[in-house]
Amino acid sequence: MKHRYSGTRLGRNSSLLKATLRDLAKATLVRQRICTTKAKAKEARRLVERLITLGKKGELAQKRHAFSILCDHGVVSDLFNKIAPRFKNRNGGYTRIITLANRRGDNAQMVYLELTEKDETIISKPKSQAVAKTKDIEAKPVETAVKEPQVEKKAAPKVEKPFEKKIAPKDQGKQEKRGLGGGIRGIFKKPSE
Repeated sequence: MKHRYSGTRLGRNSSLLKATLRDLAKATLVRQRICTTKAKAKEARRLVERLITLGKKGELAQKRHAFSILCDHGVVSDLFNKIAPRFKNRNGGYTRIITLANRRGDNAQMVYLELTEKDETIISKPKSQAVAKTKDIEAKPVETAVKEPQVEKKAAPKVEKPFEKKIAPKDQGKQEKRGLGGGIRGIFKKPSE
């Protein structure tokens, strides 16, 4: 009997399942839309909805509970300050699953898991944009000059004569490498005449 077992294990043990769902929930809250398999999306959806409900309550105990799940202060503060206030008039249904085509490699059903009410700006910005904003660098107009297309000059292929033998003088420029077994190699080496 399957009493008191809820959810799908997704072929993982409990710690890996917890980490997978945490990462999917984090990505959904930060990017507001992720592409994943249908089974993972259904499980992550439960966690994301629970986290947004915690965010709507907005007390310290709920913040600590959300942090124990997400393990990221930045995502928790964005959840409570930016994401949860968007859903204050909604009693559930914070996410939706949009079906896509099957994955080519293993024919798994792919879906989008997204928040129903999105913000126009993405919460986490790439580091390059964040650094540029902190330094207050103004963008200067760049003058574009018309350049002529560059043509690569190919060197003529080197033709070797079919029966010509290359002869290199013996031991010219060779240096013995002495490493871990360098001294032993010298003992067993044939003397050159």
